[in-house]
Amino acid sequence: MTTNFFKVNNPKCRFLFFAVIFFTLAGCAPGQLGLNNSGQYHNGMVVCAYPDAAQVGLDILKKGGNAVDAAVAVQFALTVTLPEAGNIGGGGFMVYRAGDGKTNTLDFREKGPVAANANMYLDSAGNVIPDMSLYTHKASGVPGSVDGMVEAHRKYGKLKWADLVQPAINLSRNGFKITKHLAKDLNSAADQFKKLNPGKNYLVKDGEWKEGDLLVQEDLAKTFEQIRDKGRDGFYDGSVADLLVAEMKLGNGLITKADLKNYHSVWRDALVGNYKEYKIITMPPPSSGGIALLQLLKSVEPYPLKQWGYNQDSTIRLIVEAERRVYADRSKYLGDPDFYKVPVDSLLRPAYIASRMKTFSWDAATPSTSIQPGSFVGYESDQTTHYSIVDQDGNAVSITTTLNDTFGSRIFVSGAGFLLNNEMDDFSSKPGVPNMYGLIGGKANSIQPGKRMLSSMTPTIVEKDGKLFMVVGTPGGSTIITSVFQTILNVIEFNQSMQQAVASKRFHSQWLPDEVTIEKDGVDSVTLNKLQSKGYKIVSRQSIGKVDAIIKTKWGYYEGGADPRGDDTKMGW
Repeated sequence: MTTNFFKVNNPKCRFLFFAVIFFTLAGCAPGQLGLNNSGQYHNGMVVCAYPDAAQVGLDILKKGGNAVDAAVAVQFALTVTLPEAGNIGGGGFMVYRAGDGKTNTLDFREKGPVAANANMYLDSAGNVIPDMSLYTHKASGVPGSVDGMVEAHRKYGKLKWADLVQPAINLSRNGFKITKHLAKDLNSAADQFKKLNPGKNYLVKDGEWKEGDLLVQEDLAKTFEQIRDKGRDGFYDGSVADLLVAEMKLGNGLITKADLKNYHSVWRDALVGNYKEYKIITMPPPSSGGIALLQLLKSVEPYPLKQWGYNQDSTIRLIVEAERRVYADRSKYLGDPDFYKVPVDSLLRPAYIASRMKTFSWDAATPSTSIQPGSFVGYESDQTTHYSIVDQDGNAVSITTTLNDTFGSRIFVSGAGFLLNNEMDDFSSKPGVPNMYGLIGGKANSIQPGKRMLSSMTPTIVEKDGKLFMVVGTPGGSTIITSVFQTILNVIEFNQSMQQAVASKRFHSQWLPDEVTIEKDGVDSVTLNKLQSKGYKIVSRQSIGKVDAIIKTKWGYYEGGADPRGDDTKMGW
């Protein structure tokens, strides 16, 4: 006997039948159906690098706070729970899209102190002094994170400032249980902490840190109390500023009280471009990330990536060739627009991008030595963290923030309990000499007082059909740009869910050095042999980036992607 399953006459049976179908679909892969038990949420979502910080952000959303309120609380919570990258002693960028589609970006990047100069890291012979721009008091730019959060809250926040800072105070004073990843990072940095911080005992203990240990930071709690009670002045003036300047004097650093008082973050118009039917909203200079991302997307747009497939040899070769050309342009043309005329329009002109790709041949890899920055008429001469947040009104925030290296300069402000950045290394200490990430720079990114150093941070928001589609970003130094680029392609071209897209293996090339780094097991042996046979030098690497992203599905739910390479966590409601 045969049964027609679509002709069930009994109403009760019909109800049970469709209930079974519905709940079966509810267990499908992320991106297939907008239900809470598949990791998708309607009212809001936070994806960031540490679970305690994600919980802080979610709590703020549930209290009626918007995406910016949650972002402020997460930023300060990450200072406590992710000391290797979360910070009040560093800076970053925010890309904002309101629920009605209006956009804005906030530049709270660090600045060179007034006493900074172009030759400050060179010896008498004109050679770069090793590690001077990395692990000394002179390595620190004027911090921007606190001012950035104050400005973001002033313009867009809903909840009281004190309520957004208090969770960081609680985490600092009461402590939190550390993860296996954080224990490993603290132990690896312990010797350098002790060497660079005589008389201080921040983030060190007798014996090794273990998963589940309680980390208490009382001095940091006192600093946050000043920020809670006095806002901007709680960091850039008063007792905290005094402690920071005293620390500078102790180590012959450059930051003064005047540098702190004169620091201000800057609102800048978002950099906007298109990839097929998608609108890309990203960060303008002094981030190099936005321009580079738009160049990369336009470089590959004419090619059939969807047909070739994820991480296939043709896909990898095309992307690598585009990356080499874009990073060559970065080395010459990008810097702080307040100090240097960045040729944004020329770099993003479709005809220019197409001309750059004309030198690409399928016959063999293009040697980096044969690639130079492009030219056009009229031109005048890995530790960071990211978080993505959306709220129930559709407001979206993409923020990438950094100390530069893991734990920044590794130097703490005595009495205040926070780490100093080593962002001065992101300037070009000498034309043609690579920084810690192997990036080459020149005049556009030379050291000057009050100037913001060039960055690779690429916080980005994507629209489709005029509606919010994706919020994305990552840490990773020079690999930030390529990780964001590949994550976007993973979703748009390779039909991956948000979680799959951030977890997928990545690769990276940046012009110099002339190599392609690929995550371990990122390609099969056949593809690897094809790449090598065409002249690509392949270098294996353990991990690239830690992407945290959110997508709004066609069903109207938020689906998060938390990178499994770290403690990254997604929470929603």
